[in-house]
Amino acid sequence: MNESGLLSSEDIEQIEAIGARLEVLYEDEHYVAVYKPAGLLVHRSWIAKEASLFALQMLRDQLGQYVYPVHRLDRPTCGVLLMAKSSEAARKLAEQFASHKVGKNYLAVVRGYVEGEHLLDYPLKEKLDKMTDRQAREDKPAQSAITAYQGLQTAELPYPSGKFPTSRYSLVAMQPKTGRKHQLRRHMHHLSHHIIGDTTYGDGRHNRLFRDLGYSGLWLFSNRLSFVHPYKLQSIEIDCPLPDRWKRLYQLMTWN
Repeated sequence: MNESGLLSSEDIEQIEAIGARLEVLYEDEHYVAVYKPAGLLVHRSWIAKEASLFALQMLRDQLGQYVYPVHRLDRPTCGVLLMAKSSEAARKLAEQFASHKVGKNYLAVVRGYVEGEHLLDYPLKEKLDKMTDRQAREDKPAQSAITAYQGLQTAELPYPSGKFPTSRYSLVAMQPKTGRKHQLRRHMHHLSHHIIGDTTYGDGRHNRLFRDLGYSGLWLFSNRLSFVHPYKLQSIEIDCPLPDRWKRLYQLMTWN
């Protein structure tokens, strides 16, 4: 997504490249997980009336059966998206999401150097939607929000993004322990390690640098999802291969 909230050319290329099919990462008789590219909505939304492709409808057409969402990924976030093949299966897994029993791992590119392992416990005020949350209380206290994060790799680019002649970045793994709206993006903003490409909570100078270098979009990737299968009672771990746009960024950063 660009600063105006519209799809970037790279977002459009990703969506057009998949045509009418989504890459299936896991499937059994109850659940199916796919890779959702950045820029693709999970379902129809009033805030993106111009959109014509939606992961939910695409997967229904692809499988030839109705599917039910059990969680969501923001439009600019790419990665593992899990859906159920029945309303009962959706309900059973949604309960695990609601009780924070589903393991979620994200990769993000952030400004500055992040090293070591950390646990951030920083409550967040509920983010209200202008249309759907008009009746909600605006004076509710901040809610508990906990994120574990680890610095994986660092890079220094020979380009200025402010008063310094170079710019420093980190590849960070994050595991949200709670499920607040935009939790990872808001927590990284709180730490001043803004996620690159975040047009709401990010740093505009670094976002512009990445766009100028040809790496637009939000650099947040849901690369792993794990849960206990409600029917098989087995631990299921779904890993998503590194997307091509991320591979190109790794080359720029000289990351492994």
